[in-house]
Amino acid sequence: MKKMSMSYNNSRRSIILPLIIALSVITGVFIGTRMPGSAGDQSILLKPRADKLGRILDVIEAKYVDSVDREDLVEAAIPVMLHKLDPHSVYIPARDLTAMNEPLQGNFEGIGVTFNMITDTVMIISTIPGGPSDKVGIMAGDKIIWVGDSLVAGKNIPDDSVIGMLKGPRGTEVDVRVLRKGHAELIPFTIKRDKIPIYSVDVSYMVDDETGFIKINRFSLMTHNEFIEAMMKLRKEGMTKLIIDLRSNVGGVMEPAINIADEFLT
Repeated sequence: MKKMSMSYNNSRRSIILPLIIALSVITGVFIGTRMPGSAGDQSILLKPRADKLGRILDVIEAKYVDSVDREDLVEAAIPVMLHKLDPHSVYIPARDLTAMNEPLQGNFEGIGVTFNMITDTVMIISTIPGGPSDKVGIMAGDKIIWVGDSLVAGKNIPDDSVIGMLKGPRGTEVDVRVLRKGHAELIPFTIKRDKIPIYSVDVSYMVDDETGFIKINRFSLMTHNEFIEAMMKLRKEGMTKLIIDLRSNVGGVMEPAINIADEFLT
């Protein structure tokens, strides 16, 4: 009888003890979340591996002698962190994302020129044949002095600001005044913006009677279509062998690269 009582007590203890421990843990966590104190203290107690960077930013905002812009600090910190990774891990700020995506989309909307800033003046290097600027008579060597009501010559305006003035939705217009060699007065132009292609197939030609050559500088959404057009042209010229040049290719969208590979694997 005594043995049975001891066995029963041991069995009962083995059931109750884990319940007491579990209830203690739950009660402790509940009390910890309800205890008075700062939210930061609670986070540290309950989440020892919480966002350290976020807590540092909180301290800087609360205790640094000068006012700071939290977003600026984050933007400055992210590239430093990614620098510790491989060379292909980069951070693209939101303000640069559209410009970075344009070459991958295969087109953009603007006036269809390339330019350089020469002694604080926008110098037209070339116009895209058949593009908006070419149609109205803009020429290589022209210097853009005014864009709309804004003087852009001699103002140390950054390239991206000039690009922002010249680009815009398809069908909209922009007024420019250019200085052209041999003309004493500025020449006004009204340019209607349009969709401008960005080609990813640089060249395609026959190396010899049977070997074609295609150079691809990036993989954009339009690269596969450009590649097929180049292939059809070269086949008409007698191509039976092909060299694809990917030197200096900056990469881009995966799907067009897969589609090009499928042309030879299927």
